[in-house]
Amino acid sequence: MLGFASLNPTYKTARANYREGKSVSKVVIQFLGSGDAFGSGGRGQTCIHVVAGDYQFLIDCGASALASMKRWGVSPASIDSILITHLHGDHFGGIPFFILEAQLVSKRTRPLVIAGPPGLEDRIHKAMEVSFPGSSRTRQKFSITYIELAERMVKPIGPLMVNAYPMVHASGAPAYALRVAVAGRLIVYSGDTEWTDTLAQAAWDADLFICEAYFFDKKVKNHLDYATLAAHRPEIACQRLILTHMSDDMLARLPGLDVEAAEDGTRIVL
Repeated sequence: MLGFASLNPTYKTARANYREGKSVSKVVIQFLGSGDAFGSGGRGQTCIHVVAGDYQFLIDCGASALASMKRWGVSPASIDSILITHLHGDHFGGIPFFILEAQLVSKRTRPLVIAGPPGLEDRIHKAMEVSFPGSSRTRQKFSITYIELAERMVKPIGPLMVNAYPMVHASGAPAYALRVAVAGRLIVYSGDTEWTDTLAQAAWDADLFICEAYFFDKKVKNHLDYATLAAHRPEIACQRLILTHMSDDMLARLPGLDVEAAEDGTRIVL
């Protein structure tokens, strides 16, 4: 396979920067929610919990995320940052509940960082007002810093190095695959997207590539099916691939496939 460094002269430097950082003994990833927007298979909506040393973060925070966190014993107060791939409710809709829980139940005082596509803060405030009128104007006892991620620009967030790759998924704002470096590991999540060559670029050299496979072979706009992903698998130079965000159609086909797929509660140690 032709390395992406040869396609982009600055990529080797960016890759080296990703691999920098304080080493910890392990990075633990747990799928708190691995489902689609419609609860297929009785699964929670997207919420991926990552622990690296004393730093904890979420990748996406779907509407059911708070219940999923409590189901799997993850304290909302322990979360340092939330990274959002795109602004659909099954990927960011849990944030209003997270913020209110932090204020009223956990009594949070430590700062929180929320990072995602342009328009993130405005969309969250609107979601809070629709769900709980007046809540977006209530002062919390903890600070919230909103960070808008720009395409293909490495952004430090605490010990994380985050890069956002543009995907093909209409959500009223840019949709991203997120490439996250932490403690010398690379974790990439596709978010929701049709196939695009940019997806292979985002996943290149990842220790773990988390990718949606919404249907088995049905082609639908804005989403990726397993057959298309399998056809492009030789282009994806990652160390480990795990599927998520699957419909009932895809879930029914899993037993006959030689592929790793997430369930709610699946735990991976890197």
